[in-house]
Formats: sequence, structure tokens, C-alpha cells
Amino acid sequence: MRTHNCGVINEDLVDNEVTLCGWVHRRRDHGGVIFIDLRDVKGIAQVVIDPDTPSSFSLAETVRSEYVLRITGKVRLRPKGTINEDMVTGRVEVLVKDLTMS
Repeated sequence: MRTHNCGVINEDLVDNEVTLCGWVHRRRDHGGVIFIDLRDVKGIAQVVIDPDTPSSFSLAETVRSEYVLRITGKVRLRPKGTINEDMVTGRVEVLVKDLTMS
């Protein structure tokens, strides 16, 4: 079902495809790009959904706190200026390729 827990996503996994499962901790819409903090027992990972994946983006627009999601995507470094040193996973994010809701 999943390849990794949310709290273990790090720089060693950059450019790798991962599958995460968890609860929506927080959702933010930044004008065409949706950010979701996905939470599981091991921690939180930031996932990014952009309009280039229309079905995932459409579903992400309906997501709210505590929804259960399964995402598959590629780990990438966060852009300069967006690193969150307060999070174990704050140097990376997952660009979503596929999103499903349970």
C-alpha cells in the first residue's frame, strides 16, 4: 500500500517515486498549486499537487482536514526560501502524480 512513512521522507530519496498514506493535517491553496501536509504515525510530509495532474488536482480541491489519502509522487528538494528547519522532512516535498481518497 505504501512504500514509506511520511516522517522518513528526506534528501536521500530525492528523485525517487514514493507512495504515502495518511491523514490531511493541513491543506493550503496558493493560487493554482495545492499543498497538503500529510500525517501518519511517523510524522508529516509536504505534498504538492499542481494542475498538470488534472484528476489529482480536482480531487485535492475537495480535500479537508483529517481526510485519508494515498499519494504517489516524486520526492524533490523544496525551492530555496521554502525550507522548514522545524520539520524533519522540511527540506523535501513530494510532487504528486496520483492521489486517491479512502
